[in-house]
Order: sequence, then structure tokens, then C-alpha cells
Amino acid sequence: MKKIYLLFLLSFFALRIFAFPSDSTLTKFEIRPSATDTTIRNCGQALHLVVYDKSAKQGKLLLFMTGTGGVANKGPKDFFHTVVEQGYRLISVSFIDTPAVAQVCHGDTIVKDSDCADEFRMRRMYGKDLNFNHINDGPHDAIVYRFVKLLQYLIKTDKDGNWGKYLDDNGNPKWSEIAVSGQSQGGGMAQYLGKHEMVYRVISFSGGWDFSGKDRIAHWYFSSNITPPDAWYGTYNVKEDAASLILQSYNALKIPKSHIYGLNLPVRDGRKAHTEGIGNPAYKQTWIEMLGKGN
Repeated sequence: MKKIYLLFLLSFFALRIFAFPSDSTLTKFEIRPSATDTTIRNCGQALHLVVYDKSAKQGKLLLFMTGTGGVANKGPKDFFHTVVEQGYRLISVSFIDTPAVAQVCHGDTIVKDSDCADEFRMRRMYGKDLNFNHINDGPHDAIVYRFVKLLQYLIKTDKDGNWGKYLDDNGNPKWSEIAVSGQSQGGGMAQYLGKHEMVYRVISFSGGWDFSGKDRIAHWYFSSNITPPDAWYGTYNVKEDAASLILQSYNALKIPKSHIYGLNLPVRDGRKAHTEGIGNPAYKQTWIEMLGKGN
């Protein structure tokens, strides 16, 4: 009995369920990364966010990654709602998002190591390339590791959720059932996953302008894509400072021109052009086109 009670308490503090009046049909969990695996230490106060409509037919899962300094469970609510409306389940994963690639792989660093950006993203995404010593991310900090541990946790704590659908027989993500998306640094991470895995869709919001040298975008953009071109989508705002660089990276990734959206609505007061693509609900129709149907 004591063991059952203790498990209940642990679940209560690790897994918090919210039901706002406007979200009455949605199931929402906010989960501390360390609750999914006690070896995960470097997570601060940021929580994973999980949202799905239990009344809907189970569809694909969308993995979302924030931009630098973002907070996973405080992400773009309007976009998240659209994701669920389109038949997806949503996981906004909490990961170490500072420093950013651009803060590390620049200047003399890329003169000495033109593959800096690739090595950086490999370590942050998969926990590999531990000889890359410009960031301190460990294997347990890696995005894919945290994502898998979260799915395993959900299998145990949300037994009616059928979360095992998103893992293969070896316990790895079943990427064909998963779309990947993100904003800025997170958009670059989604692109990086599309390079290495056969995912359902890649949706990048102003993501990526890594360099391999002065005025040369990173080598990894030109490498082969595992995910086919028709599953790639990208946005950028024509008024953001890095617009031309983002467009260069999208072209290097071979994203079809019809899947690249140059956003040009007036930037809302107090907002930045760089975040408008993911944050402005006026772009909802664009979100729908990129997402398609998840179920």
C-alpha cells in the first residue's frame, strides 16, 4: 500500500493535468524531464508539454523544439492548438537550448573546424560527438534521449494513451509516425532530424543559418536527406535580418519552392519578425497547409 501511495505522489508532482475552459476536450500534461529518468539533471524549471484530443482518432505525433531561450511548456499556443486540430498529438520537448549554434560556431571556431555546426547539432540531438567540447551537453541531455524517455514515461502513466505507437520494437522513435517542427534553433534541429531520419514531415519556422566559413552556410545543409523533399516545409519572415540566409539554407536542403513561405504580413506591435511565423495566428492557414492531416 505504501508503495502504491508513493507512486501516486510521484506521478502527481511530475505529471500535472490542466483543463482550461477553452480546452475542455484536450488532455494536457506538463512533465518534469527528471521525472522520466533520474539521470536527467540539467533541465532547470522547463517542463515537457504533451497535448492531445482523447476523443479524436489517434494520429501522427508532432515533436516541437523551441528556439534559443524558449520554454517548452510555454510555447506558441495558437500553433499548438492548430496542430491538435489537424489530428496530431503534440510533444513540446524540454531540452538544453543555450548556447545557440550561432553563439558557438562562428569566427575563429569555424576557421579551425568547418564542421562545427554539424558536430554541435549531432551532440545536442543524439548525445554523440562527445569530443566536441564547445558545449557541455551529455548523452542524457540529448533531445532524442529525452524524447524517448518521455514516451516511455507516458506509456506507464497514461495507459489509455497508446503511446507505444510511437516507439519501434527496439524502443527507438518510430519516425514514420512522427512529424518534427521547431522555431529558430529548434527549426534547425527539425531539419537536422529530417537529414538523419525518415520522419513524417519536417516543418521549420525561420530555422537555421549555420556557417562553415565566412559567408558560407554549413556543409550539413548540402548532405543527403533521408526524409524525401515533398515532406519538407519552411517559413521565414521577409523582414527578419537573416531572411536571405534562411532562404539559402532552405534551398540547400532542397525544400520545394512551393513549400517555402516568405511571410510578409505587418509585424505586430512589440513583436519580432523572426518569431511571427510561429506566433501570429493570422498565419493559421499556412500552418494548416504545412501540417496537412495528422490522422
